[in-house]
Amino acid sequence: MIDLHSHVLPGLDDGPRDVAGTREILAAAREEGIERIAATPHVRDDHPTDPADMERLVDEANALAMDVEVLPGGELDLRYLQGLDDATLRRFGLGGNPSLLLVETPYVGWPLDLGDVVFGLAVRGFTVVLAHPERNPEVQERPDRLRDLVEAGVFVQLTAASVDGRLGRRPAAASKELLSAGLAHLIASDAHAPAVRAVGMQSAVDALDDEPLGRWLTHAVPAALLDGSPLPPRPERRRTMRLPWHR
Repeated sequence: MIDLHSHVLPGLDDGPRDVAGTREILAAAREEGIERIAATPHVRDDHPTDPADMERLVDEANALAMDVEVLPGGELDLRYLQGLDDATLRRFGLGGNPSLLLVETPYVGWPLDLGDVVFGLAVRGFTVVLAHPERNPEVQERPDRLRDLVEAGVFVQLTAASVDGRLGRRPAAASKELLSAGLAHLIASDAHAPAVRAVGMQSAVDALDDEPLGRWLTHAVPAALLDGSPLPPRPERRRTMRLPWHR
C-alpha cells in the first residue's frame, strides 16, 4: 500500500514530538504492508512549516531504515498556500510530485471560492488532492457538492478512520456516499500517532469488503498520482460497503 497523507515527521506540527514517535508510526505502517508514506506536515498559520525543515526531516526519517520509504509533501491550508510562490509549492509537492498538492479541507464551513482557487492553481500547473472532505459537515450534508471539483480534475482523499467508522457515523456515511458516487479516489491514514488517529489503512480496506476497490484506492491510484500518469480504471463496485455498526 501507499499512504499519501501522514504526520510522521517529529516536532513540526501536531504529529509526533520526537523521533521515537516517528519510529512507532513507521513500524505500524510497515506492519500494515505500507511501502511508501508521504510526510505531509501542516502548512498553515499555526504550523508554518518551512520546506527545508520538511526535507531535512524526511531524509532523517529515511535514515531510520524502517523499511518504509518516506516521501516529501505538505498538507496545505487553502488560505496559507495562496501566499506561497510556485517554487515553494513545488517543494511541498505530494510524494515528491512537484505538480501535485495536498490541500486541507476546512473542518467548519465550506469555502465558496474553492473552485476559483483550484482553477488558479491549475493555471499555475498544479493539480489538487483534496484531503478528508468527508469530515466537513457541509460535505456530510451534501456529498454531491464535490462533483464539480472532481469533474474539474480534483482528486479526493478519504481518511482511513472515516471509512472504517473510527471517526464516527457521519464521516463513515459521507465516505460511503462519495465512494458510491465515484467521487473518491484514494484512502490515506492522516496518521498522527500509532494509537491516536492511527494508520489503520488495512482496517479501512477491510471495511470496504471489496478487495479490487481497496487495491485501487490504496495502491493503484496513489502510484499513478506519484508518477503523474493517468488513473487506472476504477473497478466496478461489486457490493455495498458495510458500515461498522451494521456488521
